[in-house]
Amino acid sequence: MSDPSPIPARGRIASGGLVFLTVTTVAWGLSWPVTKYLISQWPPLPLRGLTGIAGSLALFGYAALRGDSLAVPRDQRLRLVISAFFNVTLWMAVMGLALLWLPAGETAVIAYTMPVWTALLAWPLLGERLTLRRVAALALAFGGIAALMGAAGFAASMTKLPGILLALTGALGFALGTIFLKRFPIALPGATSAAWQIGLGCIPVAVIGLAFEIPHVSVLTPLGWAGLVYLVVIQFCIAYVCWFAALQRLPASVAAIGTMATPVIGVVASAVALHEPLGVGQIAALVMTLTGVALATRS
Repeated sequence: MSDPSPIPARGRIASGGLVFLTVTTVAWGLSWPVTKYLISQWPPLPLRGLTGIAGSLALFGYAALRGDSLAVPRDQRLRLVISAFFNVTLWMAVMGLALLWLPAGETAVIAYTMPVWTALLAWPLLGERLTLRRVAALALAFGGIAALMGAAGFAASMTKLPGILLALTGALGFALGTIFLKRFPIALPGATSAAWQIGLGCIPVAVIGLAFEIPHVSVLTPLGWAGLVYLVVIQFCIAYVCWFAALQRLPASVAAIGTMATPVIGVVASAVALHEPLGVGQIAALVMTLTGVALATRS
């Protein structure tokens, strides 16, 4: 039976987008300490690239089981390549390398300045008006990031500078990828789109990484194997499908600001699993960030 009222229908679409966004945020937040732990056993680029390729193959299988077409129309191919570069290749490479210089929590904090750039770029590039509520959400979210950086004793020392620059590069690249997808959406089923983008994006990361160092499965601990499974199934398969689904249902700036909870989850999870700092500053950042998220999703 069709719904005679268009307003509830729109409400359902928005609610679905928020659910997808929540899954993405939690999955990506937990991936930071997992990745940080794994790079003590595998080099970062092969780790990111090979797990991404495995996740891509799993998504292709899932899409085929659903009966979705795996073919990419000619007019969608360039969009697919551009999106894969900004949303996957650049992000996976620079964030994996940044973890060599920075703790997982600090890397996550810098990486998720991405929503700030997205919200600002969405104004001139997509015409998404910066409402007062959205500006307040941005301010709160940025304040949460600042609190995390201060609480961790963050200092832009020369030792950390390479990691800082790499993380900022990834944040800006992902913001541009988010804007690109909103301006030029990819007309493919969700699982197929994610499979192609992850696969295309991670192949160059894996190839470049393997050219410098070959990982060995013999060095992986049981916890390391569990981490690999998490990255393949949760980070790539589930989280990326949910991210692209959220982008289809929410304004780019709202979707991006919603992911601001990711560094908070990353910091808390890193504190528990890796014994990175967690104190009053992190708790204050949690409150500020989640308040910003709540404002953003109501704007």
